[in-house]
Amino acid sequence: MKIYTRTGDRGSTGLFGGPRVSKDDARIEAYGTVDELNAALGVARNAGVGEVVDGQLEQIQHELFAMGAELATPDPEKHGTRVLEKSHSSRLEQWIDEHEAGLSPLTNFILPAGNQGACALHLARGICRRAERRVVTLCQIPDQEVSDELAVYLNRLSDLLFVLSRVANASAGDLEVNWIGLEALRSQETQASK
Repeated sequence: MKIYTRTGDRGSTGLFGGPRVSKDDARIEAYGTVDELNAALGVARNAGVGEVVDGQLEQIQHELFAMGAELATPDPEKHGTRVLEKSHSSRLEQWIDEHEAGLSPLTNFILPAGNQGACALHLARGICRRAERRVVTLCQIPDQEVSDELAVYLNRLSDLLFVLSRVANASAGDLEVNWIGLEALRSQETQASK
């Protein structure tokens, strides 16, 4: 099979078992952002996040690929592409609880900063939030077959990625950078303008 087909040169693409649609269609935006998230997780895994986290991220990558297949299919039940269930989101919650048990309690907002692994996970978290928004948009379009569980999974995944960014910093002994808050920012601005 050739990588290039030339069929999309005019801005359309084919859905699995469905029609051709514009490449900026809500369904394409949703699974394209999930694909971007999957690539970001590959970058995070390459940043040295530890064996346990790496294994979890690999499993998530497989699940995101399955999510992309479901999103690329207008009728996922007919074509057998619906895979993710509540149990997948529940497992993410379990991982969150397990990782949080080893972290100090969070008492401040923190900046997306730290070592390479933490920063890569924070970036993936931001992309995950966008993927969730794209799936929610698709769910709100009439006559679109989209499982509500996909948005739940992405919501839980973004929480896990936040916790994993904290784990990456804690494992390396790197301090989290607390947000200084609005009053401190205003004070800095006042001092700078003098």
